[in-house]
Amino acid sequence: QVQLVESGGGLVQAGGSLRLSCVASGRTFSSYGMGWFRQAPGKEREFVAAISWSGARTDYANSVKGRFTISRDNAKNTVYLQMNSLKPEDTAVYYCAGNLRFSGLRTTDTEYDYWGQGTQVTVSS
Repeated sequence: QVQLVESGGGLVQAGGSLRLSCVASGRTFSSYGMGWFRQAPGKEREFVAAISWSGARTDYANSVKGRFTISRDNAKNTVYLQMNSLKPEDTAVYYCAGNLRFSGLRTTDTEYDYWGQGTQVTVSS
């Protein structure tokens, strides 16, 4: 079993930055891929970023490419999402997720096995 706990959300003005953290407990953190997803009110959950178990490979949604950076520290069982140049359309609940079943980078939420409770990010214009 894997438990994921996100933190770091909040209210920020457009153009600002936030860093989200997700701490994992349970199974060996370095053995599985991680991802970040988000869900805005009235919209479906969407992929934001993914990182391989080693951190060597990453993937991003086009909407955040060049502004967001996913990283991980396996010694701290933590994955991060650095968000820069935030826009009002980035407002959403952000979730981290763990993928134990599939190799490679995964961009579909059904490919992830474990989820955190989410952290709210609100970007004001």
